[in-house]
Amino acid sequence: MSRPVRIEFPGATYHITSRSNIGRTLFLASEDRAIFLNILENVVQRFSWLLHSYVLMDDHFHLVVETPQGHLSRGMRQLNGVYTQYFNRHYRLEGPIFRGRFKSILFEKKQYLLPVCRHVLLNPVRVHTQLGFDLYHWSSYKSTIGASANIAFLHTEDLLSALSKQVKTSRRKFRKYVEAGINEVSPLLGRSNQVLLGSPEFVKEMQPKLQGARKAKRAPKRARRRRSLLALFRSVESRSRPERNDLIRKAHLDYGYTLMEIGKHLGLHYTTVSKVVNTSFLGQKP
Repeated sequence: MSRPVRIEFPGATYHITSRSNIGRTLFLASEDRAIFLNILENVVQRFSWLLHSYVLMDDHFHLVVETPQGHLSRGMRQLNGVYTQYFNRHYRLEGPIFRGRFKSILFEKKQYLLPVCRHVLLNPVRVHTQLGFDLYHWSSYKSTIGASANIAFLHTEDLLSALSKQVKTSRRKFRKYVEAGINEVSPLLGRSNQVLLGSPEFVKEMQPKLQGARKAKRAPKRARRRRSLLALFRSVESRSRPERNDLIRKAHLDYGYTLMEIGKHLGLHYTTVSKVVNTSFLGQKP
């Protein structure tokens, strides 16, 4: 079976999952989870995402994300790429830590935002059956119901306003709604074309975008729009180091060039390029 196509456009809402390579743990310590959330916050801010819910498990994570400006793949490339570089450097490892590309399901927000977020937030309770609803720290659940401090980069307004105009009431209702869903079937089982979840009208409306995504996927890589490294780094010798570093990050995060490709073009070791990419998102000094 060929891998699903990716449908991206401004205003789309997605359920996203990304898993570690088989037999590998994605988060070995609480510090790793904290670093991941720091990177996620930067991605949310940079690409103007609306993050409705998230949960970090041992070997995978779930996000519910809305993209007012599009840029789903660019944001996920940054999120997974920067975390991979942190993880490998911190634990002195090499190679990919994620199992291929992230998976995304485009869904109809009005009808499915609540059930999809509930499905995401119930993951820890389903995996650890002895775990209480309020005991798992690495999800957005406690912040959404007001049981912990607000998470600055979490967007809860749409979830809560769907239940009540009063914040206190909506939080209480959301808590009951999530707890009542422990035995519910996953809403994601109702998806169409592998990547769409919504009413028949929504699925029909998305068909032109789906066909366009399939056509773009079949296009040769050389025909897809991507600036060359030569064009990106033209006159780089006359630029300051901060300007050069900005271009390095742009080449990797926006255009998908590997660290090796960038390093070879600039005559830099890939570890130097990795350090440049990391500094912007891990709070380190360049």
